[in-house]
Amino acid sequence: MKQGKCTAISPIVYAGDLERAIDFYVRVLGFKVGASMEGYAYMVRDGVAIRLLGSGEGSSGGEQSCYICVENIDDLYAELKTQLDLLEDGRVVPPFNQPYGQREFHVIDEDGLLIFFGEAAE
Repeated sequence: MKQGKCTAISPIVYAGDLERAIDFYVRVLGFKVGASMEGYAYMVRDGVAIRLLGSGEGSSGGEQSCYICVENIDDLYAELKTQLDLLEDGRVVPPFNQPYGQREFHVIDEDGLLIFFGEAAE
């Protein structure tokens, strides 16, 4: 008998303005639209996915966050930096080493979702 296994996770996050959120993930973070329909978008990049669920104007991610494991974090940050620099102050934390052995950078999306990008620190 085959044994089942989990292979990936894709968080579902709320977007007050779905079109604005899709634009952010594509333009700023380099994701592509894998699928889209009214009130929903499946965003993919390098084998990871985030599912955006339109929640209507005035709604936000609130206390939500997600962690995206990456390779070559400093290269990824350099790739995204031009667009990240256009965001308001306080929405981006550049790469740094955490005391628990991860190197991370943080980005807050259009609805307040805190996105952690991280890899094991060398």
